[in-house]
Amino acid sequence: MVEEKQPRFDAPIPGMSLTHELGARPWQQPAQFSTVEEVIDHYTSRMMENDEFSDQLVDVMEMGIPLTTIANTMQLAGVMEGKHSVDTGLLALPVIIETMMLIGDAADVKYNTGMDNAPSSSRETLAKRNVERLFQEHMNSKEDVKKDKEIDMDVIKRC
Repeated sequence: MVEEKQPRFDAPIPGMSLTHELGARPWQQPAQFSTVEEVIDHYTSRMMENDEFSDQLVDVMEMGIPLTTIANTMQLAGVMEGKHSVDTGLLALPVIIETMMLIGDAADVKYNTGMDNAPSSSRETLAKRNVERLFQEHMNSKEDVKKDKEIDMDVIKRC
């Protein structure tokens, strides 16, 4: 059975995201917290004082989601809400991750920090394999050149 292509009338109009006035979005306003210390205080107090947040964080840790991913998501949401700028959020990330680790240790939860060296070691082996492959190709091309020279010498001798 062949479905007919129907036009989508519920799709956004091209350029629709550009129709709001400048400054109408939270991230287009001055940030609520302008220093790294204020951003750190905001997140650490929120994590340490709110038991519901701590419980949910422990649940997410138990799922194996990296703490770096959780922290980055939190700070990105803060940027979108106009709480702080991108740069102050990024500078606060190490403290946010350490606070999460403290909560995980207090709850005796095994967590994934997301800062393991596994990706870099796999990159190293990938790079090593590529270098070895290129070396083999180079050596094979040298052998091909040597064979071509021998063939050329045979042709010259015949003439």
